[in-house]
Amino acid sequence: MTRPSAETRLMLDELERRLDPETEEDFIRQWKDFHDGRFAGEIFRPVRKKLRPIDFPLPSIHINDAVEDLDLMLRSQLCSAFSALSRPWECLGIRANYGTGILSSLFGAELFMMPRETATLPTTRAIGDTEKIRSILERGTPDLREGLGRRVFDFAEFTAEAFRPYPKIRRFLPVYHPDTQGPLDICELLWGGEMFYAMYDEPELVHGMLDLVSGTYTAFLDRWFGVFPAGEELNTHWGTLMFRGGILLRDDSAMNLSPALYEAFAAPYDGRLLSRFGGGVVHFCGRGDHYIPILSKLPGLTGINLSQPEYNDMEIIYRNTVDRGIKILAFREDRAKKDAGRPGGFHHNLSAIPG
Repeated sequence: MTRPSAETRLMLDELERRLDPETEEDFIRQWKDFHDGRFAGEIFRPVRKKLRPIDFPLPSIHINDAVEDLDLMLRSQLCSAFSALSRPWECLGIRANYGTGILSSLFGAELFMMPRETATLPTTRAIGDTEKIRSILERGTPDLREGLGRRVFDFAEFTAEAFRPYPKIRRFLPVYHPDTQGPLDICELLWGGEMFYAMYDEPELVHGMLDLVSGTYTAFLDRWFGVFPAGEELNTHWGTLMFRGGILLRDDSAMNLSPALYEAFAAPYDGRLLSRFGGGVVHFCGRGDHYIPILSKLPGLTGINLSQPEYNDMEIIYRNTVDRGIKILAFREDRAKKDAGRPGGFHHNLSAIPG
């Protein structure tokens, strides 16, 4: 097993020194109060009582280099931890940061590294061939260490070993689950736009792939949580939110579906995974107000995260979330303040971040 470099060990030493248990316990308590109904305000935004400004130069690590090197990946993620300690609202947390194509790469989708000048996470190229999709379905669950899977699990083992000498880091710096997207997103990443035609032409093939992807997702996260278990009370994601439940699903592809197609091809598989992992949150970009009444009824859904309120009728969103006790998490603060005067407000169920 590769050992962390001297540079990474120095960062870990400094982070361990800077972590203040009283401050971090109080920060987590604020999130627990929010989720347990003890927050009395309208818009929740936690406040870290003691800040630790960054008073030394953090390394500049290009994401393309980090993807190829476990030590650089960990060091790049530790930079975000130092940043969190210097900001009043940011949550501590790091991840195996290998982009959206982790699960699609297991099935043989080609990894695509973005040009260096974009400094953007990699993804995968869609196969775009329905006959090849049939072959993938026939082969069944792939090797979890295929594609980017090997790097993800190597990172988990490397990081767990690197954290071993640091009790405060192990306690307060969660390594949250990687970007495993959601069943519909993974199918589109793997299949391409032909998937949407197949929903009409060959629905059983689409259901077969969604079932296979959901099973693979479960096996993948079972293995991940074997190294870094999900928190029993709260889990962190992106440095912007803590949530009840074990997973955060991405449902960006759902914006392309009608409510009927969402109910048929997305909801059953998202619901299956939420139930399997003790509930959680669904994220979506773009428009989701047309299917939010269905989404809000998924078993185990504790919250949603949406990134573009301007594309949604937010009153429809609010009626199906905060009005029903479902949290909206890491919402844009400017929009939250604008809408806070709606009848009934947010019922203490909305958290916001600057934006």
